[in-house]
Amino acid sequence: MATLTVPQEVPSPTQDSETLRKAFKGWGTDEKAVIQVLAHRNATQRKIIRDTYQQLYNQSLIDSLDSELSGDFGRAVILWTYDPAERDARLVNKALKSKNKSLDKLKVIIEVSCASSPHHLLAVRKCYCSLFECSIEEDIIVNAPPSVRKILGCLVSSFRFDGAVVDLDVADDEASKLQEAVKLKQLDQDIVMWILSTRNVFQLKATFESYHKKYGFLLHEDIKDYSNDLLVSLVIIVIKCIISPERHFVEVIKAATDGWGTDEDALTRAIISRAEIDLIKVKKAYLDMHKTSLDKLVKDETSADYGAFLMALLGQ
Repeated sequence: MATLTVPQEVPSPTQDSETLRKAFKGWGTDEKAVIQVLAHRNATQRKIIRDTYQQLYNQSLIDSLDSELSGDFGRAVILWTYDPAERDARLVNKALKSKNKSLDKLKVIIEVSCASSPHHLLAVRKCYCSLFECSIEEDIIVNAPPSVRKILGCLVSSFRFDGAVVDLDVADDEASKLQEAVKLKQLDQDIVMWILSTRNVFQLKATFESYHKKYGFLLHEDIKDYSNDLLVSLVIIVIKCIISPERHFVEVIKAATDGWGTDEDALTRAIISRAEIDLIKVKKAYLDMHKTSLDKLVKDETSADYGAFLMALLGQ
């Protein structure tokens, strides 16, 4: 369900590296050439291009992009060019090291933990250790607000079973346990953390459905009104990411583009992180929810090379 388009006949990594090198030469940068190459190569191809560029010119492609490109366009291209695991490790680190540990910052950790495969999360954790010489869990303990350290630590350290195994009796039992925690307004209970961080996605969906049938409310609706607490907000995002990652990212994009200004970092993150996964689903969900196309929104909210790059990732 990716929107990324790769040509049927892909130039060799050497040819792509030469095209990029040529785009960097002279007084100005050929941004169109950069888009033509990098916005139409998958993660494996981009890695080979990075390696080939380093071998040919004894210079990092990321460093070259950083010196030649600027602004939202430069940040977007560099984020895309990273290996996906490195990209997400850097996004998590940026969120944890930001001075403002707001919901908008911390939701990145939920996205990486709950809207990605267990294998990708494991790769992110390994990459994080390599890049920053500590684990994500260590940085969460040092940098995250105390009220959400437990849930964030549980989520990033889990390895869910990646299969469609469901036990309906367990779903009913754990729906009851979740309802008890909701009634007591104690979402930080160990059992809540354990259920949300260890059960496979299909089992959790069954549990959330059981909750709805037994108590008449969706779980995230049952808790959203009783507190503005950061933990409650993060639990709601966990539930939404598990039920429908595409609808979560529609909300991210909508929030990024509402109002007078555009949050380019959030818009970039949403499109880049899903372009090779399920951006077609995100586009369909956006159309269903807002009766207009995501392509039109991005075209209206962006411009110049930055807009052209995002539109390329959207499949245009």
